[in-house]
Amino acid sequence: MSLVDTNWLEKNLNKVKVIDCSWHMPQTKRNGFEEYQKQHIENAIFFDLDKNSKIDTDLPHMLTDIKSWEKIISNMGIKNEDQIIIYDKSDVISSCRCWYNFIYFGHDPSLVHVLDGGLKKWINEKKPTVNNLTKTISSDYMANEKKELAKDKRQIDENIAVNKFKVIDARSRERFEGKVPEPRKALRSGSIKNSFCLPFFELINENHTFISKDKILEKFKLTKCILDANIVFTCGSGVTASVLALAYSLIDIKYMPTIYDGSWSEYGKN
Repeated sequence: MSLVDTNWLEKNLNKVKVIDCSWHMPQTKRNGFEEYQKQHIENAIFFDLDKNSKIDTDLPHMLTDIKSWEKIISNMGIKNEDQIIIYDKSDVISSCRCWYNFIYFGHDPSLVHVLDGGLKKWINEKKPTVNNLTKTISSDYMANEKKELAKDKRQIDENIAVNKFKVIDARSRERFEGKVPEPRKALRSGSIKNSFCLPFFELINENHTFISKDKILEKFKLTKCILDANIVFTCGSGVTASVLALAYSLIDIKYMPTIYDGSWSEYGKN
């Protein structure tokens, strides 16, 4: 149950921890925290995707170290046994990256969910929002890092020869095929050798909900990738790769999300 709907959350709002992980591409000139301050779901805690990532690197959104993660989540007042609902108001469905981070650091996957349709759907349904900052009481969160759920560049390069896992790219086909320049500077156009392409937005309805499981399976089959447990997702910076990972978990409940953390921001460097 990686997804929950808005009606379920409204009924269970006082039984879960809610996280707003709205993050926007730099060119949109939108600020997730500023938007959170103006309007969010009651009791939602803001998760800053930029600040809560690895800081001593020029790569965006890289996983932080385990001690930093424990401090971040403890300061948010979240406990190991908490059921967590993550949402966003982003065109890139950034809540999925936060979902992946929690699973990578060992939170029980059955307790981590994304709000299907996010804040956009919640507002369209005229469900209540607030603008006050949520008060938190620090916890003592303990993480259990699952290093096998993240791949690095060395593993990606080695796999081109041995083909132990398949790589699926969430970027647009134009970017994947190198027909348009990358939005980030100093990156060449193109894609990882032998990888497949499934643009993440093909899995998302106009109201920001995920398409049905049958349609998700159909989209994955159209990539011509052999579908099994050994799939690694990539994108521009590890955000929309997580959208594909969550979608795949809907059609294979045993799948544990696995991401090439550096994604094209690392692999595509000139």
